Amino acid sequence: MKITFAPDEILQTIEMVVNEHLDIRTITMGISLLDCVDSIQRMEQKIYDKISRKAERLVAVGSTLESRYGIPIINKRVAVTPVGMIASHLKPAETVRIAKVLDRAAANIGINFIGGFSALVQKGCTTGDLNLIDHIAEALAETEYVCSSVNIGSTKAGINMDAVLKMGQVILEAAQRTADRDGIAAAKLVVFCNAPEDNPFMAGAFHGVGEPECVINVGVSGPGVVASVVKKHPQADFGELANLIKRTVFKITRMGELIGRAASAELAVPFGIVDLSLAPTPAIGDSVADILESMGLERCGTHGTTAALALLNDAVKKGGAMASSHVGGLSGAFIPVSEDAGMVRAVEDGALTLDKLEAMTCVCSVGLDMIALPGDVSAETLAAIIADEAAIGMINKKTTAVRLIPAIGKKAGDRVEFGGLLGGAPVMRLHPFSSAAFVRRGGRIPAPITGLTN
Repeated sequence: MKITFAPDEILQTIEMVVNEHLDIRTITMGISLLDCVDSIQRMEQKIYDKISRKAERLVAVGSTLESRYGIPIINKRVAVTPVGMIASHLKPAETVRIAKVLDRAAANIGINFIGGFSALVQKGCTTGDLNLIDHIAEALAETEYVCSSVNIGSTKAGINMDAVLKMGQVILEAAQRTADRDGIAAAKLVVFCNAPEDNPFMAGAFHGVGEPECVINVGVSGPGVVASVVKKHPQADFGELANLIKRTVFKITRMGELIGRAASAELAVPFGIVDLSLAPTPAIGDSVADILESMGLERCGTHGTTAALALLNDAVKKGGAMASSHVGGLSGAFIPVSEDAGMVRAVEDGALTLDKLEAMTCVCSVGLDMIALPGDVSAETLAAIIADEAAIGMINKKTTAVRLIPAIGKKAGDRVEFGGLLGGAPVMRLHPFSSAAFVRRGGRIPAPITGLTN
């Protein structure tokens, strides 16, 4: 498939890159590890060799495409088969060795992150899943590049509340093990409902069982571009505003598919999908919150925020879907707190609370993302927050996720700093009342009747 651009589109893209923070957020190579199952020593070597062989040119190709097209490609990443699926024959502690070999392979090829230290447990856990979950905190604390995710629910299966409680404990342990680094291990862990198999974004990326042997998926960005368009049309009604956003995202997505297909050709690997998500950064002017405030909200989080986000998310999907024949991943508007300067400002001003963020996740991509919580939060409270977000995803047939960071030794109003794209954020307040008896009931919340579609 050949993509051609008119001269005015090229000029517009240059303007977006130079002045509006437009970039390709990630090129992510998915790699199957199903053929690497063996004894632990042989498995380590097979995994290291396969990742090194398949992705050895990923960073170099990304740099070449940046120079060729003049478009920044911020991250080059790898996602692998969920390790829980290939670890059932291993001794429990040997799963950490798999995480460490993933880390060594990532360092060898020079990528930013590697995802797939993951488990899919929406209906229950295999031996491999349990071994992995029990060692997530240790693995993330002892590696630099490895990211982890666990899918605890789906519209078809319901919510595995035993796994939800366990993940509350894992998140707390991960934060405690890296308390000297503001709980960075918890920032590399996502808990999903309805996890997609082709998501290029970290920390939730893994290479699903329905994917090919190897594939290239691309995640685009561009909150600054959309915010600029909204600011230039302060008198536009909502219908006109939606059309303006759709046309803008169409251009962003065409650029993303161009880069994805070029990377596919250079690497001789099939092209998978473009993820349409508007992914913010801590940089000023690259914020989803700024888009919402440009629509007329005094501060993100005030009344009307959910409606504004619904308009934005729908327009992003419609504009992107028209520009690419292969859309996937998460696709929509992200609202991570620490990674979005506007979201951080809204929290600091008291406009944005945890409850409002939860309401906003009903109409956007993913869920409660990169949220710092008081260090004395209980595992049961973390589990209850996960359960609430999973319920939104399960009932609404959408992907939702939770990435919470207990800030050990800190209280509401204090601040954590992660650096880079992860940014920093104020510690948010929690409800004072307990959910412990609820989450300890165990079992599985049944799937909704809307999941019965056969």
